[in-house]
Amino acid sequence: MILRSTIVALCTAAALLAQDYSAKAQAYVESWVRDGQFSGAVLVMKDGQPLVRKGYGLANREWNIPNAPDTKFRLGSITKQFTAAAILQLAEQGKLSIDDPVSKHYPESPAAWEKITIHHLLNHTSGIPSYTAIPDFFQKQSMIRRSPAEIVKLTQDKPLEFDPGAKYAYNNTGYVLLGHIIERLSGQSYDAYLRKHVLDPLGLKDSGYDWNTTVIPRRASGYNPDGAIAPYLDMSLPHAAGSLYATIDDLAKWMHALESGKVVSKDHYAKMTTAYRNNYGYGLMMTKIENHDVIGHGGGINGFNTSLLRAPADNLTVAVLANQAGPAADTIARELAAMYFGKDVKPRALMTEIKLPAEKLDSVAGQYELRPGFVLKVWREGDQLMTQATGQGKLPLQASAEDRFFSRMVGAEIVFQRDAAGNVTSLVLHQGGRQIPGKRIGD
Repeated sequence: MILRSTIVALCTAAALLAQDYSAKAQAYVESWVRDGQFSGAVLVMKDGQPLVRKGYGLANREWNIPNAPDTKFRLGSITKQFTAAAILQLAEQGKLSIDDPVSKHYPESPAAWEKITIHHLLNHTSGIPSYTAIPDFFQKQSMIRRSPAEIVKLTQDKPLEFDPGAKYAYNNTGYVLLGHIIERLSGQSYDAYLRKHVLDPLGLKDSGYDWNTTVIPRRASGYNPDGAIAPYLDMSLPHAAGSLYATIDDLAKWMHALESGKVVSKDHYAKMTTAYRNNYGYGLMMTKIENHDVIGHGGGINGFNTSLLRAPADNLTVAVLANQAGPAADTIARELAAMYFGKDVKPRALMTEIKLPAEKLDSVAGQYELRPGFVLKVWREGDQLMTQATGQGKLPLQASAEDRFFSRMVGAEIVFQRDAAGNVTSLVLHQGGRQIPGKRIGD
């Protein structure tokens, strides 16, 4: 009788803790929704049971259709772990070795690629230039349908950025090339291979290749941070680097299946989760949150931002899928994990816009160096303060106090700092849980 009472008490305490976490987690997510920073679906799963499983905002703003747990979202680069697993399946079938030179499976390789192996493609150490880094690629070429081979050829004749294996540089061309190799060795399209060998065997019925022309029930539309419909992207272009869609539930099933050896062998899963350069494995990244080991990946693609995290030792999975571009998904996922691990994560403070006179806006205008070669320019246009980072588009800033400004579009806050004479000398950029100082270097 005493033992039964103890068990009941423990179960009750666990249930209360779960309820407390769920309430705090939802309040945190809702603070992002309130500010127009997040629209999507969130899953926090512990020991196979959901602590949070909910949709937020609208899947389609024209028809006023809400997001739900079964809404399908474009994943972006979360796709890469599926591609990596498919390559390792082919290795287990004896069709390739991860130590094979790329030229063995892609004879069109230039001489400069002689030392590049499948391993280098998997962990972004090949040195091949990424096609997504071509200037104005998405602005000028996003509507052009291309085969994987045609995508690879966009940068095939460019010099390597470094010797294979010497450095890490995130590389979408490398993963499209992996997709092309999957197609050559399997005799199937990338889409068909994943369907037959990964998605269907695992029962992932709400996942697949997000072709523009396919009718996909419950698929979310993608939006820019300002609420506009995201620019069109022909989905042949991301291919094996970022073409899939899924639901939060399917992603949780996927992570469990991958970890439990249902997709690739335990040895190959260990290779996927080995931190090579920059803590990147094969399609997965390794990190720590509140001193807990976490694996996962994020994604960003026209109108969508996503994050998938797994803490194996804690049996905790966090999936955040947003149909609104911006940094929200990654920050929300990390903070929900940190909250579970004991961090005191509070809802975002309500930012109320105030109007400042032109002379106040002019007093903070200038150029601020966040790191060598990366400068944040701030200036006034009419009664609006604007900012633009090196290599990025310009954004409006809203004032919440005399020296505090925020951007609803990217979920950031800038605090300007003054010297004793009242002159602005620096700023601190608050974004994604980070605080980045910037010294004023000019007007």
